Amino acid sequence: MAKDDVYIGLDLSLASPGFAAIGVRNRRPRLLAATHVRTGTDENYAQRYEVIEAFTTLFIREQLRAGPIKAVIRESLPPSRNARLPQTIYGAWAAVDRGLHKYGVEVADVISPTDIKKRIAGSGKAEKADVAKGVRKLLGLAEDYQFATDDESDACAVVLAWLIGQRLIDGKGSE
Repeated sequence: MAKDDVYIGLDLSLASPGFAAIGVRNRRPRLLAATHVRTGTDENYAQRYEVIEAFTTLFIREQLRAGPIKAVIRESLPPSRNARLPQTIYGAWAAVDRGLHKYGVEVADVISPTDIKKRIAGSGKAEKADVAKGVRKLLGLAEDYQFATDDESDACAVVLAWLIGQRLIDGKGSE
């Protein structure tokens, strides 16, 4: 029996990074997993990064059981007026990279938030609810399907937008 090609999407932050695994077979995507991990402000940065790294390691371990991972995609860092934001995002990126490397996996590409919103919801200024709606449509999920957090639907959007850009699936999320 043919297996899906597995692609991973990451929506990274210090507080609640989102992770998604999307299987693709015959140009049709399907949701394999969408999850997130919360870190708390009662933890110091080192502890928060350790939680993210450990979570990444376990997430990748589970996805590799389904078969080889074709690509891992993360959202690029948008410009920010908050000087602390890039530091915390880069720390989360490094934590995720350490978790991935334990299984010989690495981030293959990045995609901008604007491109994600355009490809999934039809507008570079789309709201999170519109992105989640496009994700549900692309994955063939029920209209009332609820992701636990926006981080989970955003992680799905990251990988789906990249798959559309690579012409591995059709972009029908915003129709």
